[in-house]
Amino acid sequence: MAIVDRIIEATGQLARNADPEARLTSPLSWLRKATSYTAINRVVGLAIPFTTRNGFRVEELRPGYVKARVSLKGNKNHFGSLYAGAFFLVAEVPGGVLSLFDLGPAYTPILRDMKLTFLQPANTDVTVAFSLTQQELDQIRADADANGKAYFNLHGELFDDNGQRVATSEASYTVRKKGFKPR
Repeated sequence: MAIVDRIIEATGQLARNADPEARLTSPLSWLRKATSYTAINRVVGLAIPFTTRNGFRVEELRPGYVKARVSLKGNKNHFGSLYAGAFFLVAEVPGGVLSLFDLGPAYTPILRDMKLTFLQPANTDVTVAFSLTQQELDQIRADADANGKAYFNLHGELFDDNGQRVATSEASYTVRKKGFKPR
């Protein structure tokens, strides 16, 4: 197993063992959570440096669930709201994060198609959350193991910091099984 795969596996394990609800009132649990998200964002930033430069970060990751944020700072368009490319970034990358950390490094996520619908300008950071059930994850893994690839879709609702829905997304992904050899 390559070193990158080991890092992904260890980071995923760290996140799975962290309590996403941990608060400073429980310092050790909070530190475990903060460390796991720092590690996840480092892995994502190493894989896709564009994410770090543009203020993307995973805020929560647990089995079948990911929540991410993109910063308005550094991503403003010509009239001061969030640039369309930053919307795309925050709507696209979490699907890869979700599949990579839930399925493991033996599977490579690839975006096939995405549609963004802008509802109103975002004048703050923007967040989005995605989830897949354990049954959906099991089916993706089974299809990729049997056929070398699997498909899944994610629907997202993107919100500003005031709780206003500012966009929606529809994305289609392919997951490829590394080293797949047809029988």
